[in-house]
Amino acid sequence: MRNLPPVIKNLLIINVLMFAATNVLQLRDIDMEQMFGLHFFLADNFRPWQLVTYMFMHGSFMHILFNMFALWMFGRVIEHTMGMKRFLIFYFVCGIGAGICQEVGQYIHYINLDVFPALDPITHKMADAVMVNTTRGDMVFALSDYINSWGCVGASGCIYGILLAFAMYFPNERMFIIPIPFPIKAKYFVLGYAVIEVMDVVTQAQDGIGHLAHLGGMLFALILILIWRRWDKRRRIGTQYVTFDSF
Repeated sequence: MRNLPPVIKNLLIINVLMFAATNVLQLRDIDMEQMFGLHFFLADNFRPWQLVTYMFMHGSFMHILFNMFALWMFGRVIEHTMGMKRFLIFYFVCGIGAGICQEVGQYIHYINLDVFPALDPITHKMADAVMVNTTRGDMVFALSDYINSWGCVGASGCIYGILLAFAMYFPNERMFIIPIPFPIKAKYFVLGYAVIEVMDVVTQAQDGIGHLAHLGGMLFALILILIWRRWDKRRRIGTQYVTFDSF
């Protein structure tokens, strides 16, 4: 931990503490995911701060293990490359951007729902309902309950943004990825991940994974890096002119 750059070190600590707190408080029937996980913006459980806090929530041990391993492995390189201030901005832009893309995808799903009036078994009043195909067959849910069940947690959007940054800064860096028996360049590795995510979105994979959030993290990472490159290029040109005029 001593050799870790400061932003990475603190992000690792915060994520682990949040995961531990989530599991401890769950024993006391306190659901941190409901408060801090990202909900659909038209749902009753949505709060604006969830666009930030959801990045520090994880649904399982394997979820946080893989995300934190990738954050440690690639994030420290990108923080050294970008610098502490830029990397911190980059991390949150990727995370918030990923959350926004997830919300957009959910809104598209929402407007395409087949909503119909039904009798609420609790209030005995007519309310909006939807028919949902589940593993147990078609089931009717109250619309409000159904959209409240849409949640997103995890730093995966940030991690995918970091992976894209690694591929852009070190495109020809060779990586050994299990189970591939030969080294693969970073640009092809990340491109392959992006293609898989796009295919999962197109086929509407029902695996409980926020594929749009992953792609959103990469998209916002790409946009921010391109903006910074343009700014840096203009600065270098401006510095050259100043140096020339000083003679």
